[in-house]
Amino acid sequence: MRQEHADEYAEFASARAGHLYRSACLLAAGDTHLAEDLVQETLGRLYVRWARVSRVGNPAGYAQTVLTRTFLAHQRRRSSTERATDVFPDLPAADGSDGGDSALLRLTLLDALGRLPPKDRAVVVLRYWEDRSIAQTADVLDASSAAVRTRCVRALARLRELLGEELGAYARP
Repeated sequence: MRQEHADEYAEFASARAGHLYRSACLLAAGDTHLAEDLVQETLGRLYVRWARVSRVGNPAGYAQTVLTRTFLAHQRRRSSTERATDVFPDLPAADGSDGGDSALLRLTLLDALGRLPPKDRAVVVLRYWEDRSIAQTADVLDASSAAVRTRCVRALARLRELLGEELGAYARP
Protein backbone atom coordinates (compact mmCIF):
# COMPACT_ATOMS: atom_id res chain seq x y z
CA MET A 1 0.00 0.00 0.00
CA ARG A 2 1.33 3.42 -0.92
CA GLN A 3 2.18 5.76 1.93
CA GLU A 4 -0.59 8.23 1.07
CA HIS A 5 -3.18 5.43 1.20
CA ALA A 6 -1.71 4.14 4.45
CA ASP A 7 -1.92 7.59 6.06
CA GLU A 8 -5.47 8.07 4.77
CA TYR A 9 -6.49 4.65 6.12
CA ALA A 10 -4.91 5.34 9.52
CA GLU A 11 -6.82 8.62 9.78
CA PHE A 12 -10.09 6.92 8.79
CA ALA A 13 -9.56 4.02 11.20
CA SER A 14 -8.79 6.39 14.08
CA ALA A 15 -11.88 8.45 13.41
CA ARG A 16 -14.31 5.53 12.95
CA ALA A 17 -13.02 2.90 15.40
CA GLY A 18 -15.06 4.21 18.34
CA HIS A 19 -18.31 4.26 16.39
CA LEU A 20 -17.63 0.81 14.95
CA TYR A 21 -16.92 -0.50 18.44
CA ARG A 22 -20.19 0.89 19.86
CA SER A 23 -22.14 -0.69 17.01
CA ALA A 24 -20.26 -3.96 17.46
CA CYS A 25 -21.08 -3.98 21.19
CA LEU A 26 -24.75 -3.76 20.35
CA LEU A 27 -24.50 -6.45 17.70
CA ALA A 28 -22.61 -8.67 20.13
CA ALA A 29 -25.20 -7.95 22.87
CA GLY A 30 -22.63 -6.49 25.23
CA ASP A 31 -19.83 -9.02 24.63
CA THR A 32 -16.98 -6.51 24.51
CA HIS A 33 -14.38 -9.11 23.59
CA LEU A 34 -16.38 -10.22 20.56
CA ALA A 35 -17.00 -6.56 19.69
CA GLU A 36 -13.25 -5.90 19.70
CA ASP A 37 -12.68 -8.92 17.48
CA LEU A 38 -15.38 -7.78 15.06
CA VAL A 39 -13.90 -4.28 14.81
CA GLN A 40 -10.41 -5.67 14.33
CA GLU A 41 -11.62 -8.01 11.57
CA THR A 42 -13.55 -5.17 9.93
CA LEU A 43 -10.59 -2.79 9.98
CA GLY A 44 -8.34 -5.56 8.65
CA ARG A 45 -10.66 -6.18 5.73
CA LEU A 46 -10.85 -2.46 5.02
CA TYR A 47 -7.06 -2.13 5.11
CA VAL A 48 -6.62 -4.81 2.46
CA ARG A 49 -9.10 -3.08 0.14
CA TRP A 50 -8.46 0.53 1.14
CA ALA A 51 -7.33 1.71 -2.31
CA ARG A 52 -10.76 0.74 -3.64
CA VAL A 53 -12.77 1.60 -0.52
CA SER A 54 -11.35 5.12 -0.30
CA ARG A 55 -12.86 5.89 -3.71
CA VAL A 56 -16.33 4.87 -2.53
CA GLY A 57 -18.65 7.78 -1.84
CA ASN A 58 -19.24 6.71 1.77
CA PRO A 59 -16.40 4.68 3.31
CA ALA A 60 -17.99 4.95 6.78
CA GLY A 61 -21.16 3.29 5.49
CA TYR A 62 -19.06 0.67 3.76
CA ALA A 63 -17.28 -0.01 7.06
CA GLN A 64 -20.62 -0.48 8.85
CA THR A 65 -21.71 -2.91 6.14
CA VAL A 66 -18.50 -4.90 6.55
CA LEU A 67 -18.96 -4.90 10.34
CA THR A 68 -22.53 -6.20 10.11
CA ARG A 69 -21.64 -8.89 7.60
CA THR A 70 -18.62 -9.91 9.70
CA PHE A 71 -20.92 -10.28 12.72
CA LEU A 72 -23.44 -12.38 10.78
CA ALA A 73 -20.67 -14.59 9.38
CA HIS A 74 -19.29 -15.07 12.88
CA GLN A 75 -22.73 -16.13 14.13
CA ARG A 76 -23.05 -18.70 11.35
CA ARG A 77 -19.69 -20.31 12.12
CA ARG A 78 -19.97 -20.37 15.91
CA SER A 79 -18.33 -23.49 17.23
CA SER A 80 -20.63 -26.19 18.53
CA THR A 81 -18.65 -26.16 21.79
CA GLU A 82 -19.58 -22.58 22.59
CA ARG A 83 -22.66 -22.12 24.72
CA ALA A 84 -24.46 -18.81 24.94
CA THR A 85 -25.74 -17.79 28.34
CA ASP A 86 -28.43 -15.40 29.39
CA VAL A 87 -26.73 -14.48 32.66
CA PHE A 88 -24.55 -11.40 32.85
CA PRO A 89 -21.73 -11.50 35.37
CA ASP A 90 -21.41 -8.64 37.84
CA LEU A 91 -24.91 -7.22 37.63
CA PRO A 92 -25.32 -3.87 39.40
CA ALA A 93 -26.72 -3.74 42.89
CA ALA A 94 -30.52 -3.80 43.03
CA ASP A 95 -30.62 -1.09 45.70
CA GLY A 96 -29.64 1.61 43.21
CA SER A 97 -26.14 2.01 44.67
CA ASP A 98 -24.71 1.79 41.14
CA GLY A 99 -25.25 5.51 40.68
CA GLY A 100 -28.51 5.37 38.76
CA ASP A 101 -30.82 3.34 36.64
CA SER A 102 -28.93 3.92 33.39
CA ALA A 103 -26.53 1.02 33.94
CA LEU A 104 -29.34 -1.36 34.84
CA LEU A 105 -31.35 -0.21 31.82
CA ARG A 106 -28.33 -0.70 29.55
CA LEU A 107 -27.78 -4.22 30.88
CA THR A 108 -31.46 -5.06 30.55
CA LEU A 109 -31.55 -3.87 26.95
CA LEU A 110 -28.30 -5.66 26.09
CA ASP A 111 -29.67 -8.85 27.62
CA ALA A 112 -32.85 -8.54 25.55
CA LEU A 113 -30.82 -7.81 22.39
CA GLY A 114 -28.71 -10.87 23.12
CA ARG A 115 -31.81 -13.07 23.10
CA LEU A 116 -32.73 -12.02 19.57
CA PRO A 117 -31.53 -14.10 16.63
CA PRO A 118 -28.44 -12.54 14.99
CA LYS A 119 -30.22 -11.22 11.89
CA ASP A 120 -33.02 -9.69 13.98
CA ARG A 121 -30.42 -8.08 16.22
CA ALA A 122 -28.62 -6.72 13.16
CA VAL A 123 -31.87 -5.23 11.84
CA VAL A 124 -32.63 -3.52 15.16
CA VAL A 125 -29.10 -2.12 15.46
CA LEU A 126 -29.01 -0.88 11.87
CA ARG A 127 -32.51 0.62 11.88
CA TYR A 128 -32.58 2.16 15.36
CA TRP A 129 -28.95 2.62 16.44
CA GLU A 130 -27.47 3.47 13.06
CA ASP A 131 -30.72 5.20 11.97
CA ARG A 132 -30.62 3.62 8.53
CA SER A 133 -33.55 3.43 6.16
CA ILE A 134 -35.20 0.16 5.25
CA ALA A 135 -33.50 0.24 1.84
CA GLN A 136 -30.06 0.86 3.37
CA THR A 137 -30.58 -1.91 5.90
CA ALA A 138 -31.72 -4.28 3.16
CA ASP A 139 -28.58 -3.45 1.18
CA VAL A 140 -26.29 -4.15 4.15
CA LEU A 141 -28.02 -7.44 4.94
CA ASP A 142 -28.31 -8.40 1.29
CA ALA A 143 -32.06 -8.91 1.71
CA SER A 144 -35.26 -7.45 0.29
CA SER A 145 -36.98 -4.43 1.84
CA ALA A 146 -39.97 -6.63 2.66
CA ALA A 147 -37.72 -9.05 4.55
CA VAL A 148 -36.23 -6.17 6.55
CA ARG A 149 -39.68 -4.81 7.43
CA THR A 150 -40.85 -8.25 8.52
CA ARG A 151 -37.72 -8.87 10.61
CA CYS A 152 -38.04 -5.43 12.16
CA VAL A 153 -41.66 -5.99 13.22
CA ARG A 154 -40.87 -9.43 14.61
CA ALA A 155 -37.72 -8.25 16.40
CA LEU A 156 -39.51 -5.35 18.06
CA ALA A 157 -42.39 -7.61 19.10
CA ARG A 158 -39.88 -10.06 20.59
CA LEU A 159 -38.10 -7.24 22.43
CA ARG A 160 -41.42 -6.06 23.88
CA GLU A 161 -42.16 -9.63 24.93
CA LEU A 162 -38.73 -10.05 26.54
CA LEU A 163 -38.77 -6.70 28.30
CA GLY A 164 -42.41 -6.90 29.34
CA GLU A 165 -43.11 -4.72 32.32
CA GLU A 166 -39.41 -4.15 32.97
CA LEU A 167 -39.21 -1.46 30.31
CA GLY A 168 -42.00 0.55 31.93
CA ALA A 169 -39.90 0.95 35.06
CA TYR A 170 -37.31 2.88 33.04
CA ALA A 171 -39.67 5.04 30.98
CA ARG A 172 -39.52 8.68 31.93
CA PRO A 173 -42.65 10.83 31.71
